[in-house]
Amino acid sequence: MIKPVIMTVDDEMEVVNAVERDLRKRYAADYRIVKATSGAQALEAVRQLKQRNAPVALFLVDARMPQMSGTEFLMQARQVYPDARKVLLTAYADTDVAIAGINQVQLDHYLMKPWDPPAERLYPVLDDLLGDWSASFRPPFEGIRVAGSLWSPKSHEVKDFLSRNLTPYQWVDVEQDAAARAEVEAASPGLRLPVVFFPDGTRLVEPGHRELAEKLGLQTTAKAPFYDLVIVGGGPTGLAAAVYGGSEGLRTVLVERETTGGQAGTSAAIENYLGFPSGIPGADLARRATAQAKRFGAEVLTAREVSKIRADGPYRIVTLEDGSELSCYALLLSCGMQVRRLGAPGVEGLTGAGVFYGAALTEAAACRGKDVLIVGGANSAGQAALSFARYARKVTMLVRGPSLAETMSQYLVDRVTEAPNIDVLTGAEVVGAHGSGHLEAVDVACGAQKSVSRIEAAAMFIFIGSTPRSDVAAGLVDRDPGGFILTGPDLRSDGKLPKAWPLERDPFLLETSVPGIFAAGDVRHGSSKRVAAAVGEGSAAVGMVHKYLETV
Repeated sequence: MIKPVIMTVDDEMEVVNAVERDLRKRYAADYRIVKATSGAQALEAVRQLKQRNAPVALFLVDARMPQMSGTEFLMQARQVYPDARKVLLTAYADTDVAIAGINQVQLDHYLMKPWDPPAERLYPVLDDLLGDWSASFRPPFEGIRVAGSLWSPKSHEVKDFLSRNLTPYQWVDVEQDAAARAEVEAASPGLRLPVVFFPDGTRLVEPGHRELAEKLGLQTTAKAPFYDLVIVGGGPTGLAAAVYGGSEGLRTVLVERETTGGQAGTSAAIENYLGFPSGIPGADLARRATAQAKRFGAEVLTAREVSKIRADGPYRIVTLEDGSELSCYALLLSCGMQVRRLGAPGVEGLTGAGVFYGAALTEAAACRGKDVLIVGGANSAGQAALSFARYARKVTMLVRGPSLAETMSQYLVDRVTEAPNIDVLTGAEVVGAHGSGHLEAVDVACGAQKSVSRIEAAAMFIFIGSTPRSDVAAGLVDRDPGGFILTGPDLRSDGKLPKAWPLERDPFLLETSVPGIFAAGDVRHGSSKRVAAAVGEGSAAVGMVHKYLETV
């Protein structure tokens, strides 16, 4: 644990050194002693300590200093550390200064100079004050702190990124915490949010995913320019391919635009995955698979987006968002799906401020005791409803179809129906969202007549389906009208292969219209959209890559 700080401030070097010496003799084992020779220098030290989330137990400050008196310093310091004990060092003739300090900054004590011998005139006073402080002290969180606004979309993105990477953090709402707001204003002029404070004292203001990933020590840059296999997309399909590619000796790199796990990684619990009878959170499954892939030597690049792919003779080339390139013999597209946006008026402007796509479990605590809406009726919506029902006063599911049974597994239908604080509205459609700065109410059209009613809610989580994330391959490989990538037998039309197919052999089962480029998982035409199937396709794709490499 970080040692609490005792800070002494005096403009006379001889005095501040003597005070520091006496403090160290008595308190160095349990406290960190910090000295400063001016009020300005001390305030800068206070700000740095706050950024490191280091606790300050006591200020021992000279009453009379040029530029800034001891009382003036304490008035500012207590705004940052309101619970720290405050002591002034005064001369015999300065009792008026001490009295003013008591009135202005609720001074805890004042000591006369000289304080010798300290065993009689210094330590007893400080022992009492430090004992009082310790009795109410709660050790601070020593990890990453995210300071922002509850309804800030950028704050939500940072919290979601950290959570999906299973990185612990402390959330600090600057709207509710005056000391945190002052700290953020000092670190981010103009109050740009969020500000992420790290244990080493550094901070990031409005960080992007890549900036955060690099600070967390995640790999964002490939170690080599060329690989046997490049995998685009880090959902269950891509992770399975990375595990099998690495374990079978292929030089393998996986490129993921956000964080591994894909849509499955946002699931509160995957309950029908083989081998986990009690279910497993999607984030935990992603963490285990990522660690497994790395253990076998596969590289996993986080927060890197592929902007273009192309074929150049026997090589397949991937261009990243910054223009850098990775080359390979074989390429697997496991890009997965992207959530379909809800086009009702008012929704877009409130996205991230009460309106969320997917489970957004980072917002669960903010929903405690409030009303929540879940839009959608598939398994992911059911899992989210059950998860938020543990916190929310009431969860209302808005389902477009006539019943949950049409789109949801029966085991989830039963659990949702039995939950006492979950209501299900069928034949329901969101037609508008309202709120000033954050979501407050939603207009819902229900029934055959589509009569509109307004439902008050603190948050709305949307699960209305998704579309394939295949635009990166547009114009290069064949896709169906819905954007899903065609592979293997599905490439045939009227029993014939595409005219562009250059080889005498038929495409492998998961091979696209370009030899050496494979597609698997949800982005592929005809996939079953199940986690187990996605894992199976990812592992099977590596077997086909081996066959392809034998021909290169």
